[in-house]
Amino acid sequence: MSGAIVSAEPAVVRTRVLRRLDALLQGVSRLLMIVCMLALAGAALVLSYSVFARHVLKLATDWQDEAAVFLLVGATFVSAAHVQHLRGHIGIEAVTTLLSPRVNRVRRWLVDVVTLAFCGFFAWKSWTLFWEAYVDGQTSSSTWGPPLSIPYGLMAFGMTLLTVQLLLQVAIGACEMGNPPGRDTPPASNASNRPGGHA
Repeated sequence: MSGAIVSAEPAVVRTRVLRRLDALLQGVSRLLMIVCMLALAGAALVLSYSVFARHVLKLATDWQDEAAVFLLVGATFVSAAHVQHLRGHIGIEAVTTLLSPRVNRVRRWLVDVVTLAFCGFFAWKSWTLFWEAYVDGQTSSSTWGPPLSIPYGLMAFGMTLLTVQLLLQVAIGACEMGNPPGRDTPPASNASNRPGGHA
């Protein structure tokens, strides 16, 4: 009995350390969410101005559409890690209700592993696109011609954050795999380290 407790202790410590890293990443993600909300508001303002300038003032609008797209791309990709932490991406709940908590935990962990592999590849590819656009000085084909390294850089940064978030979730899931549900962390740290995404 005591041997089982001793062998379980390193897994609990590892889980606690991983959860602290996850909380640190979540703090960064929350700050970035404020920036993303401002970017969405900025995109709405830019598009509203574009409609007003085009139809009321009869002015040419050559930069507004691309500026709005850049803001939306940045907001979408940079906020992805926060959404993943909350497990807010679209999911199908029908199968989840039929499975036991232990099987559901394994299913969620396997989905996280596959998602991590995809997002890791996507992040690597985004960084290569960013680097090519930066080195070659690639710009968009519009008359405004902003550098394409901006949206590629935002995409790469956001996908990297998402990959790190998934890596932490996979590591936490692996540490908790042998524990029965509800015994993932010591009782003292349970309340503070169980945000919505880990319930």
